[in-house]
Amino acid sequence: MTDYAIGDIQGCYDRLQGVLAKADFSPSRDRLWVAGDLINRGPESLKSLRYIESLGSSSVVVLGNHDLHLLAVARGGHALKKKDTLRDILDAPDHQHLLDWLCQQNLMVHDADRNFVMVHAGLPHIWGVEQAMGYAREVESALRGPDATRYFEAMYGNKPERWNESLDGMDRLRVITNYLTRMRFIAEDGTLEFDSKESAEDSPEGFAPWFRYHRDDDIRVLFGHWAALEGKTDSERYIGLDTGCVWGGKLTMMNLDTEETIHCDCA
Repeated sequence: MTDYAIGDIQGCYDRLQGVLAKADFSPSRDRLWVAGDLINRGPESLKSLRYIESLGSSSVVVLGNHDLHLLAVARGGHALKKKDTLRDILDAPDHQHLLDWLCQQNLMVHDADRNFVMVHAGLPHIWGVEQAMGYAREVESALRGPDATRYFEAMYGNKPERWNESLDGMDRLRVITNYLTRMRFIAEDGTLEFDSKESAEDSPEGFAPWFRYHRDDDIRVLFGHWAALEGKTDSERYIGLDTGCVWGGKLTMMNLDTEETIHCDCA
């Protein structure tokens, strides 16, 4: 069995099939790790979501901000945005099954044997791995539980901007969600900056890319979310898998054992 990790698909189904074909991927013997944002902005969100769901145990998925946005629209009463390409999912006869499946996916996964975690946006330096896993489980419990509608209704927002263990309720769940699915630039004290989406070299004053801070562990992090990086972090520990397919870049997949990368041009 070969395990592959792939960056933000965002509804680019044809490109997904193209890169899988290059690797001779077969769900009967291989497994696909998906770093979130399966859907939205690309032309075939429904086909992409159905395909990943159909892989069953041959996929490992973490939720990204676009995946949570679909759930917030469907189950939290939020409106679609102008650039969303989610209507085909919401109108599909199997949409409830697909939404239920999405809610069962994690925000963060840990492969102890390979010493890596996969998360959509990143792992903030202010949290250890076990801490972060525990916080991720809190959010996962909320979006699967009886108060899931309340979570999705109140999920959006930039406040609080910084983690504090004493936070509770939706403030606590929202800031955990933001660290794991929206983070790019962060301050030394853990304060998040949400306006900037540029490259790592264009940090706002007082902030730096989350992966530039020292960690006391040696964990490796697979992540997506930040297309402007073009996969470049200047570190072997932090592996950026979002290479901007939906924006005309590439769709990138990596063999987790050999670390060979396979690309499909999305121009």
